[in-house]
Amino acid sequence: MRYNQFGRTGLVVSRLAFGAMNFGDFDFNGFKANVDEKLARELVARALDGGVNVFDTADMYSAGQSERILGKVLGARRKDVVLATKCFFRSAPDVLHAGLSRRHVIAAAEASLERLGTDYIDLLLLHNVDPRTPHEETARALDDLQRSGKVRYVGISNFAAWQAERLIGTQRRLRFDAICAHQVYYSLLGRDIEHAVVPQAEQAGLGMMVWGPLAGGFLSGKYTREQPDGGGARRATFDFPPVDRDIGYDVVDKLNEIAATRDARPAQIAIAWALSRPWVHTLLMGQTKMSQLESNLAAAALELSSDEIAALDTLTATPPPYPHWMHWGDQVTEAAIAEGFTPTVYKPN
Repeated sequence: MRYNQFGRTGLVVSRLAFGAMNFGDFDFNGFKANVDEKLARELVARALDGGVNVFDTADMYSAGQSERILGKVLGARRKDVVLATKCFFRSAPDVLHAGLSRRHVIAAAEASLERLGTDYIDLLLLHNVDPRTPHEETARALDDLQRSGKVRYVGISNFAAWQAERLIGTQRRLRFDAICAHQVYYSLLGRDIEHAVVPQAEQAGLGMMVWGPLAGGFLSGKYTREQPDGGGARRATFDFPPVDRDIGYDVVDKLNEIAATRDARPAQIAIAWALSRPWVHTLLMGQTKMSQLESNLAAAALELSSDEIAALDTLTATPPPYPHWMHWGDQVTEAAIAEGFTPTVYKPN
């Protein structure tokens, strides 16, 4: 396993992170969690042995079962890992139990502490945007949790670049510690964040956690033009995140082609491609079988050639949206810098 510094924090994180969304026995709109405590214990132990030191969950996963199981199976090793969880989504039927109000954020964090069986959360992420709650209110809740010692670091997930920057600005104006992390969807079939979210995160020094590098299993190689349902795999009942299937089938063909030359699997090539991005600090992987975990661990050591990366980049590049396509530099200036000479500067008489 290799490690990265997590943004501008002092944390050192493994390139692969363990996602515990599959822990528990739960059916959420077609997504089925089916990893019981016994299997969870085996998977977590193998991940720890493999050098993984980031474990991620959320209060909504399996209605809290994921946190309970993860906390239990980590046991004494909890002190050796970065434990991340999230809040925002509904945790109970009554109207107050959702969102990013000060009331809910603090209550959700305290409930997560109880389920995880720990005194502190290393990284608490806001799981989504709450347009109804002022950023000042959410920022105060996060600051309260940090000052109390219940939370060490705070971050966001699924925010637009301008929303992230607005929250950071609010925290700095109030003299609070700003968010240090952003958890985002990114895959060969979902590269939207490259245009605004990634530049904002790099400028702000955020640690980047990527989820969904296999695009909900589409890039595993199971889904083809001949077998669009993947033989009854996950997307047959939970078709998420959205993908352009016509492009997706071409990408899977290329993944298979590269994998064949490396004695690897298409999923491993897709993971290696995501890890080739220097701004990806840790990559979240979900697994329901030991064989999947072993494959993911092996993928972390796989280095693609520049030609292989370029071929996949070309297949999946997303055209920049406006106003990004309107941004270009002055050609004379750029040429002068590239060629190392001083351009002639116009001087009026």
